[in-house]
Amino acid sequence: MNQSVQRASQRRDLPIASGDAALSHAEERFRRRVDQLFGRSLHIRHVDAGSCNACESEIKLLTSPYYDIHRLGLFFTPSPRHADLLLVTGAITRAMEEPLRRTYDAMPDPRLVVAAGACACGGGVFPASAYTRGSLSDILPVDAFIPGCPPTPLALIHGLLAAINRLAVSQRSDWLAGPRDARAPQLVKIPVAAGKENTHEEGEKG
Repeated sequence: MNQSVQRASQRRDLPIASGDAALSHAEERFRRRVDQLFGRSLHIRHVDAGSCNACESEIKLLTSPYYDIHRLGLFFTPSPRHADLLLVTGAITRAMEEPLRRTYDAMPDPRLVVAAGACACGGGVFPASAYTRGSLSDILPVDAFIPGCPPTPLALIHGLLAAINRLAVSQRSDWLAGPRDARAPQLVKIPVAAGKENTHEEGEKG
């Protein structure tokens, strides 16, 4: 049998596994940061605000043994009251505007918002109209934008980590989630792929 298609008999044989001590240390340090910020593991509430399900197919891979975001202390939850981070995909339809606001309002502080995919970032091929709002940032303060149609699982992980790191920096400056809501969000650049950069410009804190 071809070695590339043999079944992994042990978890360490999975492609994502690594015996690299630096990687293990980075994962442990990140888990400690999440625990310091939230007092436990971080829980993500995903909301599809009008997507074609391409982004959802990539998000689903995050919990697979290959990407295994659980090792970082990141988990998905169906309840916004248990969520620390709101992950939004799809063109923001006007029918989903109120559910998004209610979901955000139900989340405890500190809370984060991440727009995933071209549609959530800026509307994609669905600009603001009688049916869609355009960018998620038009209705909620966004901590990180993850472009792509759809974004890869690694880009999604990068965006989630960037949002969490931003919160850590803001808390050190005593700039918590509550007061932040009334201020202009700081945009975070997330690369689409190696050697390429997001076209969103990094904004300034208001």
